[in-house]
Amino acid sequence: MDWITTVDHKKIAILYLWAGGLFFGIGGIEALLIRWQLIKPMNDFVDAQTFNELITMHGTTMIFLGVMPIIFALMNAVIPLQIGARDVAFPFLNALGFWTFLFGGLLLNLSWIMGGAPDAGWTSYTPLSGTAYSGTHGVDFYTIGLQIAGLGTLIGGINFLATIITMRAPGMSFMRMPMFAWTTFITSAIILFAFPAITVGLVLLTFDRILGANFFVPGGGGSPVLWQHIFWIFGHPEVYILILPAFGIISEVIPTFARKRLFGYSSMVFATILIAFLGFMVWAHHMFTTGLGPVANALFAVSTMLIAVPTGIKIFNWLFTLWGGSVRFATPNLFASGFIPTFTMGGVTGVMLASAPADFQFHDTYFVVAHFHYVIVGGLVMGLIAGLHYWWPKMFGRMLSETLGKWTFWTFITGFHLTFFVQHFLGLMGMQRRVFTYLPNQHFDTLNLVSTIGAGLMGIGTLIFLTNIIVTSKKPPDAGDDPWEDGRTLEWSIPSPPPEYNFKHTPHVRGLDAFWKEKTAGNKGMAPAEPIGSIHMPSATPLPFIMSVGIFIAGLGFMFSRDHFGSALVSFLFNNYIVTGLGLLITFGAMLMRSLYDDHGWHIEPEELEGR
Repeated sequence: MDWITTVDHKKIAILYLWAGGLFFGIGGIEALLIRWQLIKPMNDFVDAQTFNELITMHGTTMIFLGVMPIIFALMNAVIPLQIGARDVAFPFLNALGFWTFLFGGLLLNLSWIMGGAPDAGWTSYTPLSGTAYSGTHGVDFYTIGLQIAGLGTLIGGINFLATIITMRAPGMSFMRMPMFAWTTFITSAIILFAFPAITVGLVLLTFDRILGANFFVPGGGGSPVLWQHIFWIFGHPEVYILILPAFGIISEVIPTFARKRLFGYSSMVFATILIAFLGFMVWAHHMFTTGLGPVANALFAVSTMLIAVPTGIKIFNWLFTLWGGSVRFATPNLFASGFIPTFTMGGVTGVMLASAPADFQFHDTYFVVAHFHYVIVGGLVMGLIAGLHYWWPKMFGRMLSETLGKWTFWTFITGFHLTFFVQHFLGLMGMQRRVFTYLPNQHFDTLNLVSTIGAGLMGIGTLIFLTNIIVTSKKPPDAGDDPWEDGRTLEWSIPSPPPEYNFKHTPHVRGLDAFWKEKTAGNKGMAPAEPIGSIHMPSATPLPFIMSVGIFIAGLGFMFSRDHFGSALVSFLFNNYIVTGLGLLITFGAMLMRSLYDDHGWHIEPEELEGR
């Protein structure tokens, strides 16, 4: 009950972490099944339909349900601590964001046992995702599940924008914020503008499929290419929603383990802002083969190549931070250092794909698969694992094993490059993506075998990481306030794990790398910005959970509103929108309770803080 009703950002971070771990595991198993099917020519491990469901669910699960919650886990665990706040701006909304995300993800994955998973690819291109080609409820689970999960992400983005704008400690100007706080701030802004686009697209596709509308149906005057525009206007900013937090993590880890201030802090901030701005101007590079014409292709090619400039600034700044530093290769820094060349390789192939004539050849081949995974797995996932190792002692009060951490790194990165490096050449030799099998003697056989072996190694690396977590959880808490000894930001100035109220005194920030500045001045901790006083805390509540259950029921009811069941009663309940109405009644009833009951929270008094 404590976990269901909590509004504490640190507990919500742990909930996001376990939910993300669950979905990441499901997506990883789907990936291994895909690679096993492709281990040899003419394999019959799974049939074509199951393969289509696997590739759709693997992509959708990993992008929306696997890595997003782990990003939000680190944001929740770290951002209030980094800016000297006692909580996020809206603790109730924070809980609501998590539960709507979780129930949206569960709804999507229920498709495996309720009539078939979505099978139109993770991008769900029309007309393939229309009822003519996807006749089961699979794509309905996709559209409604992602709307519910996306609502949670949008709520989270708004919450972090408000938190960072209004709750920074005294003295922490924007140009004194840690880079992870900056990337969270800019990521939240991108979420605010990008997620409404995909929500509109998913609503229109739902109307096409369930209510018989014609937004994307050519026979009724609709346009299949309209879906591509709507999807990629969201989809390309989504790539930066994913990768910018990883940039922020790397920008925290490298200075700590190089014992140096981040090189070019201001240029890093402005490069991040520029990436976010340009990220909304490049969506049609995913559509070079749709026939937009030479002018549109040229414009989007140029804007795509421009985005390489601020990204390059970041890469050189990380290298210059390491250069001349007193570098220590603890596990977080191994992942951070491995991130730099790996992500750079993904960026270089991105520039290749930005050239419209070249993209005509690369499009829909394994070259694109290799590029995307170098950016998302080689970039984002490596960054997230670095961040988890780095902040684990702060979140849980226990240090992860360095030995197991190094085993995780070497097995994961070796497996990663084995899996995806060869896929560039598979694509150049003409192997198309999304094919469930291939003929022998096309020079695909050996490279697919190598790729599958690499995927197995990545799986072993992930299992070693899980083993590390389990082994560590059985040890007594052993992490100090500043377990890496070179922590630079405010979270390292308080106990590990932090108390419920985070900071006994609101800290006074005197510069960039606030805690490092105090340590170099010979101070043991942060100077207080105010005398110790009564701390207001928000009350726990089950309402976010109840609201999310209601949305889940309403989504399920709407999805099956046109079906005929064996039972007349069940058909009556679904066909007359009674189930949908019941779900909405639960949600709006909980909202009404929230509105009418004025909960003032509770207080921790100074006597309790002083331990008297």
